[in-house]
Amino acid sequence: VAVVKATNASVRVLCGAGVKNGEDVATAISLGAEGVLLASGVTKATDVALVLADLVSKLH
Repeated sequence: VAVVKATNASVRVLCGAGVKNGEDVATAISLGAEGVLLASGVTKATDVALVLADLVSKLH
């Protein structure tokens, strides 16, 4: 993320691979990502609301 920002500060960095839970979201944000992209972890979930609640649980 730092290299991308140093090259072009206007580029928005998103994490889009392997995001499955709130810890993954928190890690991506702590590393400088501005957001995450979601896929099978949400679309294949039995309880989508529960998964989404977990994904945002670590954000302050």
